[in-house]
Amino acid sequence: MKKSSGAEKKRVKRQSGSIQNGTRDSNSDTPPRKQAAKKDVFQLFAEKVRDHKDLISRWAVLQETRVEYFRGKDFVSFLRNHPELKEILESDRNLEVEDIVNGLLRKNLLVRCDRVVKTVRPGKKKLSTWPAHLEIFPDQVFSEIDAFFAWTFVKRRPLWQTLLSFFWPVLTLAICLFPVYPHGIKLIVFYICAGVLILIISLLLFRLAIFGALWIILGKRVWFFPNILAEEVTLRELFQFWPKKDEEERPKWTARLFFAVLAVLFILLLRHHAPDEAARARYQKRVSNIIDDVLEWSPRLALSGMMEKQQPVVDVSEPANGFTDESKASPGEAVDDTDGETVSGQPGNGDDAGTRLHDDDDQQGDQDRT
Repeated sequence: MKKSSGAEKKRVKRQSGSIQNGTRDSNSDTPPRKQAAKKDVFQLFAEKVRDHKDLISRWAVLQETRVEYFRGKDFVSFLRNHPELKEILESDRNLEVEDIVNGLLRKNLLVRCDRVVKTVRPGKKKLSTWPAHLEIFPDQVFSEIDAFFAWTFVKRRPLWQTLLSFFWPVLTLAICLFPVYPHGIKLIVFYICAGVLILIISLLLFRLAIFGALWIILGKRVWFFPNILAEEVTLRELFQFWPKKDEEERPKWTARLFFAVLAVLFILLLRHHAPDEAARARYQKRVSNIIDDVLEWSPRLALSGMMEKQQPVVDVSEPANGFTDESKASPGEAVDDTDGETVSGQPGNGDDAGTRLHDDDDQQGDQDRT
């Protein structure tokens, strides 16, 4: 009986231990997942909100780093218009906007910033709505009044950006190999690049002309494509057509009159010094020659030009050929080695010279004997 009771106690202990281990295993499986989900809900919420197109955001420089940021009041209105995004937070879906942002700040998904320039610049009525330079605010809590919040995590790259990163080296190599392209492809590339360059210059001159005319006539600053020369903007904002609201003071009529007279004088000066038809034709011919040299260049032509420029090499190993050729050139001419001059002789001249030399020697001998 004692043995059976002891065995039953051991079985009960083993069963209870296995049950406890099973509950521990089940608990060890589920709670970490829930905890991981709770840790990731704010990350998922931040990524979803950042990718949403209705949240107004801009780019600025924060401690020499480009960051994307938004305003506190815009975030409040965004969540008010899109309450379904709170469902991502699961158990924290009922939190207020202030608590949600504070949670993002605690998890270092956001950082509160402040504008660097806190004074109104001369000629403006108020501070810039979207400052280009930010600094970290000391109190990291949510606020709607003139508060800016920058994302701290790296945004996921879309597929087209990944493909574009592989395309850039190929484009660079293609540009370097432009001189060896066929003539037809060179023409296509040349006209495309020239067309794009003319389009950019025409666009800049067009917006400058409209700005100058409206500024002189109406006293308003209207820039079409206001972000075309900006650096810290996205690609979508770069081609924004409609101008921004003019927040600066209206210019004085004296300044407008001065620049109007200056513009008229500049136009008259350009008209007076405009090139005539002959000068324009010379310039066009010069430019066309330069373009033809670039388009018609090829490695084969370059190698043939290099071969033509090389000097003929004289073979020094056969010096006798020169003498034989010179002797064959004129049978009646002889080459004087001392003076390098050619002495032409008639028949009989050699004999007379020999007799004269002999007579001179005889006379010199007679003088020596006397």
